Amino acid sequence: MKTMIKMALIGACFLTGLNTALAQDENADSATIEQYVIDTSGAHAFIQFKIKHLGYSWLYGRFNDFEGTFSFDPENPSASQVEVVIDTASIDSNHERRDNHLRNEDFLDVETYPEARFVSTGFEHIEGDRYLMTGDFTLMGVTKSLSFEVEQVGTGPDPWGNYRRGFHGTTRFALADFGIDYNLGPDAREVEIILDVEGIRQEPEV
Repeated sequence: MKTMIKMALIGACFLTGLNTALAQDENADSATIEQYVIDTSGAHAFIQFKIKHLGYSWLYGRFNDFEGTFSFDPENPSASQVEVVIDTASIDSNHERRDNHLRNEDFLDVETYPEARFVSTGFEHIEGDRYLMTGDFTLMGVTKSLSFEVEQVGTGPDPWGNYRRGFHGTTRFALADFGIDYNLGPDAREVEIILDVEGIRQEPEV
């Protein structure tokens, strides 16, 4: 009996020590994670797109209204996360009549689906400042996985006492994957998304 009690106490001490070590590891990991708010108010972030027009030229546009946050861990990039919400009605291709068409049921149907959303599910370091970001993109009520090739453009203090970090990323997807089947010709079945975000680091609350 004494031997069993002794073994139980040893086991309890071992589990307590293990839990403490795990908690310390989690705290150590979280200590390097930096939280950022994407600087849309200062217009230092852009979500742009380009798609071929009848195969003759490129048509460019952007979404003027969106917001988001991201976290970045310099010591463990795989712990980084991104979330962006886009106001689909803010689409802007520099042509009012075309933009009104893009907002209706043929394309984005913004009255039914006023938001698009991207939530990252993975962030993999490739080499240097290059990463592969994977996440769930929801558009027109359809959610599919997208992967962005991402490059860190730069990081450091700004003239106003903040600390910033910026990324550039691109991806492509077929319009039909999200229920947009309006016939724009065989050369306009895919759209390229260009994401440029500059985030302002948020200092942890004391």
